[in-house]
Amino acid sequence: MLNYLTIANFALIENASVEFADGFSVFTGESGAGKSIMMASIELLAGGRAEKNIIRSGCKNCTICGEFTVPETLAEEISQILENAGIEFSRDEKILNIRRSISASATRNFINDTPVGAKLLADVGSRLIDIHGANEQISLTVPARQMELLDSFGNLAGLKAECAKNFYALKALEDECAAFEADLPDAAEADRCSLIAEEIDHIDPAPDEDRILADKQRLGANARQVLENIAQLTAMLTESENSVADQLGSVYHLLSDLEKLAPSLAPEAAGECADLQNTVSELSGKLAALTDSVDLDPESLCAIEARLGEIHTLKRRYGPTLEQVFDTREKVRECLQKFTNAKNKRAEFAARKKELTASLADRAEKLSAARKKSVQKFLTLALEKLAAIGFNGAQMDASFTEVPPGANGKDRLELLFNANRGEELRPLRKVASSGELSRVMLALKTVLADADAVPTVIFDEIDMNIGGETANKVAEELHNLGKQRQILCISHLAQVASKADRHYRVVKHSVNDRTFSEVQLLADPVPELARMLGGGASALQHAASLLDKKA
Repeated sequence: MLNYLTIANFALIENASVEFADGFSVFTGESGAGKSIMMASIELLAGGRAEKNIIRSGCKNCTICGEFTVPETLAEEISQILENAGIEFSRDEKILNIRRSISASATRNFINDTPVGAKLLADVGSRLIDIHGANEQISLTVPARQMELLDSFGNLAGLKAECAKNFYALKALEDECAAFEADLPDAAEADRCSLIAEEIDHIDPAPDEDRILADKQRLGANARQVLENIAQLTAMLTESENSVADQLGSVYHLLSDLEKLAPSLAPEAAGECADLQNTVSELSGKLAALTDSVDLDPESLCAIEARLGEIHTLKRRYGPTLEQVFDTREKVRECLQKFTNAKNKRAEFAARKKELTASLADRAEKLSAARKKSVQKFLTLALEKLAAIGFNGAQMDASFTEVPPGANGKDRLELLFNANRGEELRPLRKVASSGELSRVMLALKTVLADADAVPTVIFDEIDMNIGGETANKVAEELHNLGKQRQILCISHLAQVASKADRHYRVVKHSVNDRTFSEVQLLADPVPELARMLGGGASALQHAASLLDKKA
């Protein structure tokens, strides 16, 4: 239930604070006074779209705040939504505060002082407030909207979700199949890929083989020079007269003598020289061993060059690097595998499609059966409500047309209606006047309100285009509905306003060439009712008599 509402700089309202109660509350006032602005502010709290032009002229931003009491029936559901979003919510107090701050550049939303996105705000708001305006009367004539109402009444959201899940899974499969066919190579492409794979597989290069062979080719081409350099180096190090090894031997003997004569001057020098001798000897041995890896065989060199030529051909055609050659081989293999496995893949797609199509048909059938079962109860209750608001001879039925199974099942629904006994049932969109639509919507919404758990229902001029005894019956129905939940209603009818548990008047006035709207809770609604009846002494008497009838 909405407990409290504060508004700042919203359209004509500079500042307003309204305290609400349960039961049936009515808002009245002259046309243009700002009644719809009040309802629009509440709609914003429920997640309605925020337009920048709602900011009061000359102000930088506007703010709407509302305090709600969450009923026991919704506490668990809403607390779960909020806790999943990391928002604290006291299940004991069941108090929820919603605030929206709207500026020209941004809209900020808060639940219990925690910033939230528009989607979460709407998710919570739709569970707290149900808003029905005059414009919705037009939507009531749209078959798709009628189906939504019926599904809401029958609590069929679960079955609809299953249908939607299967439908979109089937659509995704069809997209996957189309993408597969679009990417599938034809016979000519498969032949080309086969030739490429055969060519690469025939040469079958190894990773990094081009670099390894290039090194071998360079060594083979310079083998004679390499051997000569090795021979010269080994001679200089160990094999020739006066080699490095010989000279180090002489140095070693001198250092040994020096250590004996003056140990403190060259400690351990002879040992270090011995290490150098070993190093030189090892280096000479390694160089000598390299000669075994140098091949002077011209045939081996020719073989290396031929192999390099083959690899370079592959790199030129499918490279320029060897890694890209390997990538090309992998791609053509995948292409060939797709072509080869196309028949099996199509069979797999067909089997999955058959399974999903059957599953969708099954769930659509269950949803259709549930709708047809639910609609009879819905129509019975709707006719009872219509009779209560003046349609004693009205008839209503539902026409189901089967359509291909989709996200919403396999039904197309159209409500049939006639307001007068004996007339032919025809689509609601073709037979109902605007006044009749107002009452039909009230009847349907009342039936739905009995079925759902939304604690606050707002009717914006639901009594438009009706009067007389019908207005009295509509007023009584709104009053009865207020016994079950909080009802907020904008009305231009004194009969409706007289049945309210609380009466608010919205007035507009000007100060210093600025226009202001304000909301007043009426302790005595008689003068306002009289104004609505046209004014004068007789209107005052009539207004008083309306209140007496209520009592």
